[in-house]
Amino acid sequence: MSDPTDDRTEIERIDKEHVFGTWSYQSEVDPTQIVDADGVRFTDAAGNDFIDFSGQLMCSNLGHAADRVSEAIADQADSVPYVAPNYTTEARARLGEKLAEVTPGDLTKTFFSTSGTEAVEAAIKIAKFYTGKDKIVSRYRSYHGATYGSISVTGDPRRLAAEPGIPGAIKAPDPYAYGSTMDPMESLEYIDEMLMLEGDTVAAVLVEPIVGSNGILVPPEEYLPRLKEIAHDHGALLICDEVMAGFGRTGEWFGSDVFGVTPDIMTMAKGLTGAYQPLGATIVTPEIAAHFEDNMLTHGHTYAGHPVACAAGLAAIETYQEENLIERASETGEYLGEQLEELADAHPSVGEARGVGLFRGLELTKHSEERVPFGEREDKVGKGSTVVDEVAAAAYENGTYVANMINTLIIAPPLTITESEIDEAIASLDAALEISDDAMIA
Repeated sequence: MSDPTDDRTEIERIDKEHVFGTWSYQSEVDPTQIVDADGVRFTDAAGNDFIDFSGQLMCSNLGHAADRVSEAIADQADSVPYVAPNYTTEARARLGEKLAEVTPGDLTKTFFSTSGTEAVEAAIKIAKFYTGKDKIVSRYRSYHGATYGSISVTGDPRRLAAEPGIPGAIKAPDPYAYGSTMDPMESLEYIDEMLMLEGDTVAAVLVEPIVGSNGILVPPEEYLPRLKEIAHDHGALLICDEVMAGFGRTGEWFGSDVFGVTPDIMTMAKGLTGAYQPLGATIVTPEIAAHFEDNMLTHGHTYAGHPVACAAGLAAIETYQEENLIERASETGEYLGEQLEELADAHPSVGEARGVGLFRGLELTKHSEERVPFGEREDKVGKGSTVVDEVAAAAYENGTYVANMINTLIIAPPLTITESEIDEAIASLDAALEISDDAMIA
């Protein structure tokens, strides 16, 4: 017999009992059933509507009404739903061709997987196979995935339970003035010294061009070009993890484009299909691709290049192009940035509004004169809630879903969002931030 005091729906009760929640103490998991989604909004089982101000997990770049993608999925499932990776389909071939077109520089050949973490796993292995070296340098404020290789190169505290992880994963400082004793460009020189001291043993430097779930950290304009130079000076590759920043999120196709850099290897997922299908991709330069003509690529998946997922990816990119969503994200992103700056000016608990395009964050502070966070790194793996969680919960009560990580509210709405929808979401945040204002210390 069900508990009469339990106000969950039947589906929520079943899910709670039989399905693990991710990155959670299971006692704290309380799933909410979503029954409908359209445009930039979604609806729960109680009939409450929410503006999706974070694109779910920063992945629903096309929103929840991309008809072209839905139709491509249905058509592909009806014709060829699956073939083994040694076969091909038009969807897989055309998507590979399309990625070579829209990615920066001469990136040309892609390995398809099913997620961002798998895309990073492939990048790590390809870098090691190509260079014959074993070490990967990544950064402390980073997230690269949950599988064993990608969690090992992840910097944030979620990696700790999986350690010691794979050998050769080395962490470097971040371009984050408020969280380090170094300024952003000094952190680059530190990486230069690290690579020198490691000798000729580093296969690649792996970074998010703009850090995502660890705070929306935008480096100085000259940072990424100089990082590529440093990596190459020491015989290492540059891998850019574009899983979160890619596909228009920054107002450019990719975060790397913001800085005019072509990495040696790039990883993608999330916006690749607008989250309509699980699909990851790892694309490399012609030189790296040529290496594997006569050297075995000892890597693969049953679902590598899954036809339905590739059909979704191809239709998603065509949607970005035909609806001019990249340029639109740049223009709408400027408006969003202005509104967030006004919000920051109005609330002393907002220490900084930062970001580019439709990839932005509000970092909170307890103190009006100093950067004193409400949320600490250890809170990411701790029980209970923080003031930042409470602010996000209040925004949700006001009809706006916004993700938060450690001490930052992450704002990454679908690229289709309008200025009036931004205004509506900003009003929700405006009210919610009274909570953090009231919690400040003198």
